[in-house]
Amino acid sequence: MRKFVIFAALAASLAVAACNTVAGAGKDVTDAGHAVTNTADDAKH
Repeated sequence: MRKFVIFAALAASLAVAACNTVAGAGKDVTDAGHAVTNTADDAKH
């Protein structure tokens, strides 16, 4: 669980740092969501 929280915080900080436009922010949030989903799926197996 601790790895997941660290990963999510890292992904969120990268998403915030990388977005320059509203479209970019949407893509960053989507990518972060996919990363969190993939991590959760990996944790189930």
